[in-house]
Amino acid sequence: MATRTTAPAAPTQHAADSHDMIRVHGARENNLRDVSVEIPKRRLTVFTGVSGSGKSSLAFGTIAAESQRLINATYSAFVQGFMPSLSRPDVDVLDGLTTAIIVDQQRMGSDPRSTVGTASDTHAMLRILFSRLGTPRVGSPQAFSFNVASVSGAGAVTFERGGQQVKERREFSVTGGMCPRCEGRGSVSDIDLTELYDDSKSLNQDPFTIPTYTGDGWVVRVIRDSGFFDPDKPIREFSKREMADFLHKEPTKVKINDVNLTYEGLIPKLQRSMLSKDRESMQPHIRAFVDRAVTFSTCPECGGTRLSALARSSKVAGISIADACAMQISELAGWVRALREPAVAPLLTALQATLDAFVEIGLGYLSLDRASGTLSGGEAQRVKMIGHLDSALTDVTYVFDEPTTGMHPHDIQRMNKLLLRLRDKGNTVLVVEHKPETIVIADHVVDLGPGAGADGGTVCFEGTVDGLRTSGTVTGRHFDDRVALKDEVRGSSEALEVRGANTHNLQDVDVDIPLGVLTVVTGVAGSGKSSLVHGSIPRGAGVVSIDQTPIRGSRRSNPATYTGLLEPVRKAFAKANGVKPALFSANSEGACPTCNGAGVVYTDLGMMAGMATTCEVCEGKRFQAEVLVHKLGGKDISEVLAMSVATAERFFAEGEARIPAVHAILSRMVDVGLGYLTIGQPLTTLSGGERQRLKLATRMGDKGGVYVLDEPTTGLHLADVDQLLGLLDRLVDSGKSVIVVEHHQAVMAHADWIIDIGPGAGHDGGRVVFEGTPRELVADRSTLTGQHLAEYVGA
Repeated sequence: MATRTTAPAAPTQHAADSHDMIRVHGARENNLRDVSVEIPKRRLTVFTGVSGSGKSSLAFGTIAAESQRLINATYSAFVQGFMPSLSRPDVDVLDGLTTAIIVDQQRMGSDPRSTVGTASDTHAMLRILFSRLGTPRVGSPQAFSFNVASVSGAGAVTFERGGQQVKERREFSVTGGMCPRCEGRGSVSDIDLTELYDDSKSLNQDPFTIPTYTGDGWVVRVIRDSGFFDPDKPIREFSKREMADFLHKEPTKVKINDVNLTYEGLIPKLQRSMLSKDRESMQPHIRAFVDRAVTFSTCPECGGTRLSALARSSKVAGISIADACAMQISELAGWVRALREPAVAPLLTALQATLDAFVEIGLGYLSLDRASGTLSGGEAQRVKMIGHLDSALTDVTYVFDEPTTGMHPHDIQRMNKLLLRLRDKGNTVLVVEHKPETIVIADHVVDLGPGAGADGGTVCFEGTVDGLRTSGTVTGRHFDDRVALKDEVRGSSEALEVRGANTHNLQDVDVDIPLGVLTVVTGVAGSGKSSLVHGSIPRGAGVVSIDQTPIRGSRRSNPATYTGLLEPVRKAFAKANGVKPALFSANSEGACPTCNGAGVVYTDLGMMAGMATTCEVCEGKRFQAEVLVHKLGGKDISEVLAMSVATAERFFAEGEARIPAVHAILSRMVDVGLGYLTIGQPLTTLSGGERQRLKLATRMGDKGGVYVLDEPTTGLHLADVDQLLGLLDRLVDSGKSVIVVEHHQAVMAHADWIIDIGPGAGHDGGRVVFEGTPRELVADRSTLTGQHLAEYVGA
């Protein structure tokens, strides 16, 4: 009798294994227009598209933001009260999220006490190492910290014991590592008193040359009427006591016209009100005053190490902690590896792993005492990556914002390997990127567009890299674009001579930078490009330097206020309508009283996310109704601020609204590819690339014959690079000299002259390894830049 066999049942998928996608449905954050995508987990997904198309809004503003909000919600209400409150992104459905770790390009704090060592926790490990092994022994780890000052004191304390009041004498002392002279900053500031006041004048003769210190202002009135000085006596005739009170007196209560006020010496008042602020956040006239009146020099007591003599006296294997922090990290890693101390073996292992990660990620040329505020955006992002490279965490989502920013093509290959390594550990890696060298390694691509701002916010393509190439989208069409070498380059008859340059790692460099042409300075990260350009080219009349420092702004700041075009617009409105210019400012008299000119009303909900609702009175227009009846060229001020840059350029070019100064600013914004921006759009909503180009457009109006640009392709889409090259050509053709620090091969190929710094980074760099035309560099191929440029142009 035949037996019947049944085929084995197909194995059923476990329910837990079915969640292999991050699903986004109906995302409307910023300019996204009901975007719906499915992103595979444990794969590398790259978000592409022109600058302002919505890439960051999808990756950071929607996926990463919701993941962070949900994680924060797992803490108790008490703990959440101390955390930033996050609102839910504007999206219908978000499914399949995992814990998100954000590695963005936000610059690190510019406080001089923040260094590469403190930002990466490496300095904390070194402090423990020296407190255990250092000889002579000087104290606990805080004795090696330049953020802790040494203090001591004694006195009587009263407390209750056994129902009785007991008084005892107590003493305390804290041994810190802070240098007492510079307070852990590494530099001291000297104020030039001649830039503060004219000492031949009396206080009644308005002697001050400090911005805002005017004769009828409260600041000057407090000084003049404080009673400490004769207001009719010239300052140069003050007695020693009067001069000490004038410059250094501690805050003291005084009564002026029956009003209680506080008098404070001029120097501490300036240090508190102006000098303690970040230079880039200052208004231009304040910044110019500070640059003129204050000089910073290395602290003579600690030699710039920030540490006290006691902290520097303790050594391990003949090296102090100051010496260790000043070493190049690649050398410090070798020194740590040579230590054989079983008592601190776990600490040495952790420290060694962190230092090796620096080297692996291409930052071995840094030193731990490097101020974190001086790092470029790309360097800061890689420092943040250090802690994640050997993390045991898996199945998390890493979100990167243009991780190849500021990288030489040679370094991009190394970054690609790190991204793939994070993916292969079982993580989901999301990358916002423009560089085709990184896009090509993606498992999945999401291309947003088709344009920027209001013209973007939709998914144009979703699939593989090969599919992107043939998709017909803006990214797909330009993916394999290559800028050809010029047949003829411009010649130069003049040159800027640099002799004996030794800033940072430069090794007595002598080089002639040709003028009247497009010169590109290139080399691997850390080779000394910026040190040569920014440290050797004099910053003075005729030199316009546009570096990578980010522009700052609140939600009240917008392109109109940042570029300065709003001022002449307000004056034109005032003149056309016979009223005051202040009426046309949403931060002044014209502001809607209900929302104070913000356009929205914010409600603080404590530990929960605050609510922002459109103001019901002004309907988000920010101005009082009586202001909006005043017109210029048929438009009110709110309608003008709602215009795109391109529309506003045409509006202010002719007719009643013709304002040449405003038209010139808007034309420059169109030139750098920002025609789609709304001139009243808050700066906080702009992407990194948009902010960089807005800064470029603003500074292009400065009068100067030499323009120095630091990586102007940052945040630029492939399609926008041609527009930038055209802008650089127009600058040169108008008689300007343009010097560009750049890694992008398209800019190198388009240059008239190339100066290649290297051959390596840190101590291995700092020399000129090539000078000549791009064609000569390709033919030479003796440098890393030459090899990559030859590959790029297909030579």
